[in-house]
Amino acid sequence: MKKLCLLGLAIGLASHSVWADTTPAPIENKDAFVSNLMKQMTLEEKIGQLRLISIGPEMPRELIRKEIAAGNIGGTFNSITRPENRPMQDAAMRSRLKIPMFFAYDVIHGHRTIFPIPLALASSWDMDAIGRSGRIAAKEAAADSLDITFAPMVDISRDPRWGRTSEGFGEDTYLVSRIAKVMVKAYQGETPSAADSIMASVKHFALYGAVEGGRDYNTVDMSPVKMYQDYLPPYRAAIDAGAGGVMVALNSINGIPATANMWLMQDLLRKEWGFKGLAVSDHGAIFELIKHGVARDGREAAKLAIKAGIDMSMNDTLYGKELPGLLKSGEIQQSDIDNAVREVLGAKYDMGLFKDPYLRIGKVEDDPADTYAENRLHRAEARDVARRSMVLLKNQNETLPLKKTEKIVLVGPLAKAPIDMMGSWAAAGKPEQSVTLLDGMTRALGDQTKLTYVRGANITEDKKVLDYLNFLNFDAPEVVNDPRSAQVMIDEAVKAAQQADVVVAAVGESRGMSHESSSRTDLNIPANQRDLIKALKATGKPLVLVLMNGRPLTILEEKDQADAILETWFTGTEGGNAIADVLFGDYNPSGKLPISIPRSVGQIPTYYNHLSIGRPFTPGKPGNYTSQYFDDTTGPLYPFGYGLSYTSFSLSDMALSSTTLNKSGKIDASVTVKNTGKRDGETVVQLYIQDVVGSMIRPLKELKNFQKVMLKAGEQKVIHFTIDEDDLKFYNAQLKYAAEPGKFNVQIGLDSEDVTQQSFELL
Repeated sequence: MKKLCLLGLAIGLASHSVWADTTPAPIENKDAFVSNLMKQMTLEEKIGQLRLISIGPEMPRELIRKEIAAGNIGGTFNSITRPENRPMQDAAMRSRLKIPMFFAYDVIHGHRTIFPIPLALASSWDMDAIGRSGRIAAKEAAADSLDITFAPMVDISRDPRWGRTSEGFGEDTYLVSRIAKVMVKAYQGETPSAADSIMASVKHFALYGAVEGGRDYNTVDMSPVKMYQDYLPPYRAAIDAGAGGVMVALNSINGIPATANMWLMQDLLRKEWGFKGLAVSDHGAIFELIKHGVARDGREAAKLAIKAGIDMSMNDTLYGKELPGLLKSGEIQQSDIDNAVREVLGAKYDMGLFKDPYLRIGKVEDDPADTYAENRLHRAEARDVARRSMVLLKNQNETLPLKKTEKIVLVGPLAKAPIDMMGSWAAAGKPEQSVTLLDGMTRALGDQTKLTYVRGANITEDKKVLDYLNFLNFDAPEVVNDPRSAQVMIDEAVKAAQQADVVVAAVGESRGMSHESSSRTDLNIPANQRDLIKALKATGKPLVLVLMNGRPLTILEEKDQADAILETWFTGTEGGNAIADVLFGDYNPSGKLPISIPRSVGQIPTYYNHLSIGRPFTPGKPGNYTSQYFDDTTGPLYPFGYGLSYTSFSLSDMALSSTTLNKSGKIDASVTVKNTGKRDGETVVQLYIQDVVGSMIRPLKELKNFQKVMLKAGEQKVIHFTIDEDDLKFYNAQLKYAAEPGKFNVQIGLDSEDVTQQSFELL
């Protein structure tokens, strides 16, 4: 018994409240430490470690602290301040073995400082900027006592009807994989055990972005080749970068829910990929196995999940209730529980919590006087990243940048919408700390000219949609409509526009329209906003559309109506200032689309790297008996990789160092990019490769590399890309990852369509 108490004391070292006077002792080898601890644990304590509890009405804080002290809870999520989490860690230090808690949260694109949504971050194609956003998010979250985030979300999304398109990094496997690595390293820093780092838990494993019909939580039916080639690599990239955790998806895969999928969780994740981290169910997913129809009741659901390898049950109601009886009846083995407990304890070890349970909670006297204080934000960094994330889609007659001496009228329901600026999953961000577009433009203009603002329209006049958007906000309605009629507001906007030199309209979606469970069948801007745009166009004044949205919208009419279109997505805390910087030319836009923008919802999916087909449509030629839509132009409105600048760029013809490549060799592909305009600016030079003939159908092209380059006006630079056999490998019909000899086309361009091409042969 004395040995047990000493072990408990060692585990609970360095508390800054209960154990304030103790001194940390060295922690032994991780595997030995965890094994030794598990020998001391009762069955109830082991099962307690597998329970991840949601803070909420169903589990009051007093009851949670009591359960923690009894050893019945391993971690919580949705408690996000030191004063909230310290009493729970104190309770853990009162438990028999003093096993520390961890505290989790969805830190997706910032914590207190909200950065642009992930789809916008991807639009920057700037790995340094993306990494900077993640590192700051980690520091802010850690400073608020959080240990782990359920991020990054690396689901490939090719159907923008899916509301969670906003949370991901777009349609392309290579780009999303690059960002996955960057974000994991940003969250975890040098080590997840550092006080200013948090553990990354990549999600949603797996294939969640491919839900049928773009409808959230729906089924996924996919060939193994497509999985391995297109959808699985970003998760693998995150794991290879060291992600300590994986959140398991809510969808089924080829008829088996991910939460009960032995092939996914054991054969692929653990055995093939060698993952040794923490696997967490999504919220309530184990219970949902009953609704999926693969479990008769909660007992069977718990059995399927634990045997599949779900280590922690998020918002648990079943592990705590059912695992003891399942073990007693022999339906599961002790090893099923022990394997899961080992990963939970190992994750806590990796987070540094056994060395110091209060590592990120800190001392009471060091708590911030005001958790929401302005000086805890990173505004300059958020503004810089937001500017880099915007995509200039159209700029007819150099309408942009605006002149600060012009009479400008700002209209639209999103011009003064602080909560929408933050986008979905805005963590601990506060709307009152957001800079709206009206705020940003007003500050940018100062006393130089008068800015007139009128609302012009509501987000939507559809009561059903409005009720949906406000359903989950218990404190107050998130979308509040102006009670005036739509026509009265339009008339007011038109009158103001007639007195102006230029009109800026902030239109698009509210943040709740691009969120979990917010799938859409119609990707148009809401009808009443479209009516506003038409009326503004009719004034004859130059019209600038500032789009705010979490997914590609179908803007075919708006493209014709507007003189300039700036895609800002949802830009975060400093969004208004950042957009104003771009509108007035204080920053030259450089973003590129990470996802294609379709002409209509009927074209979905519209992604650039689709497979070759036998009867392709060729623009400019008759479409009969080719793969086309006869009632509209085939192809996207704006392609993947597209984005304009206030300057112009040209590319020379490509040069290849060789027309043949040995399996152990390399080819240099080079091109000269020149800034042919009058402004300094950045652009993204993109490398695509096409495998011309293979043992199975290959994509028309695949992104394989890119470089973002800054050039002064008139400056030119030679860009080099190295190509080797790894760039040519793919998963064949036997799921063998290899390159096949033959002809390859190399394409370099400033978007996926406008490219220069050369060829080589792999010997």
